[in-house]
Amino acid sequence: MFSSLKNLFGKSANDGADSAPAASSRAIPFLGREPVFDRSGRIAGHLFRLPASNTVEDPDRLLLHALVASRADLQQNPAFVPISSASLDAPELDRLPGGQIVLLLHLAPDAEAGSIGDAMARLREREYRFGVFRQPRNLAFAKVIQQVDYAAIDIAGSEPNSVRDFSSAVRAGVQGDPIQLFACNIDTLDEHQLCLQWHFDYCHGHFVDHAAIASSAPAGDPHKTQLLNLLHLVQGDADTAELAKAMRLDPVLSFRILRYLNSPALALTRRIDSLEQAVTILGRQKLARWLAVLLFSVREPQLSDWLLIENALTRGRLMEVLGAQSLPGGHHDPLFLTGIFSCLDRLLRRPLADILQAMPVADAIRQALLEHQGPYASLLAVAEASEATDQNRMAEAARQAGVDAESVNRALLAATAWASEMTEYWE
Repeated sequence: MFSSLKNLFGKSANDGADSAPAASSRAIPFLGREPVFDRSGRIAGHLFRLPASNTVEDPDRLLLHALVASRADLQQNPAFVPISSASLDAPELDRLPGGQIVLLLHLAPDAEAGSIGDAMARLREREYRFGVFRQPRNLAFAKVIQQVDYAAIDIAGSEPNSVRDFSSAVRAGVQGDPIQLFACNIDTLDEHQLCLQWHFDYCHGHFVDHAAIASSAPAGDPHKTQLLNLLHLVQGDADTAELAKAMRLDPVLSFRILRYLNSPALALTRRIDSLEQAVTILGRQKLARWLAVLLFSVREPQLSDWLLIENALTRGRLMEVLGAQSLPGGHHDPLFLTGIFSCLDRLLRRPLADILQAMPVADAIRQALLEHQGPYASLLAVAEASEATDQNRMAEAARQAGVDAESVNRALLAATAWASEMTEYWE
């Protein structure tokens, strides 16, 4: 946690972006990253796969190669990686940090339970975990499911009765440690509710796209209004005393800032006890960054809130990391703010132009957000495209920004890990 605190304000835009691995003759695709939700509606991990528009002869090896090339550091939440059981001997698996990777296995037609068990045992020494997709007609399925940590089913490709029966069978018939149920490719909110009723532990799919933005930030929300007012003051001409006075109106904000400055992560030589000292030490750019992050803290977040929070934080951090490469020199806080602010319209349920009209943001930020022009626009397009599953859109956005797939994948994984840490911190 302290590393995430330090990285919120420290000179860390290059984190995860340096020391690229040696180039490979195999082309690197853009990673598709999709959220996985737990039963409480919180993001509990991500599923990684190649976007649908990517057609290759050996997608498993290419997916694993992309994870290796991006120097995947997946220590915060599980990374679910669907592959064929025939790919368990892929050499790339020996180069990945297995600790938080869950390999979701599609059993090959000629799969043999004994061989799969041996391969899984070897990879468990590297701390990999395993799941298997429902394939009752495969001769190896009955034995393999006894050896995995997750039992998965493709909701979009299954009849409701099959989903219900699969849940019952797993919970009743698997010996040893309990297996967690994973529902993949859920398309609707009704399907999601049924999966919760049928005891699924993890849910993945586009159902969240249909969830209405929870009414946690209605017009007139005093907490959000106060944070926006402070952002206006920070980016305007207010002096330190005026900023400290405004901050005192939000006790939660004051507590969090003082707690951060006095944390072991910063190791300051003296204790900071006043908001005037806090403003001086942070500086305006870092204070604006803190306020932008706190705008997305939700007291009782719902399903779609968690997705919005992660998208905003990931956009900001991804733009910052990529900016260290494509826009070297100078501060990259404006890039971070651009990514964060690009989600303000969904958070506040107001047109972005109206929000920015009352906020004295830099011209380059305003241009990127409202006109899709200026020095930050191309990186914002990359950040927005990273939430889609379109390989062609990602490729074009990256080309316009002058960055390659390896750099984008590496920045995306670093930003995902950072966003996960930050959401844990403010709770």
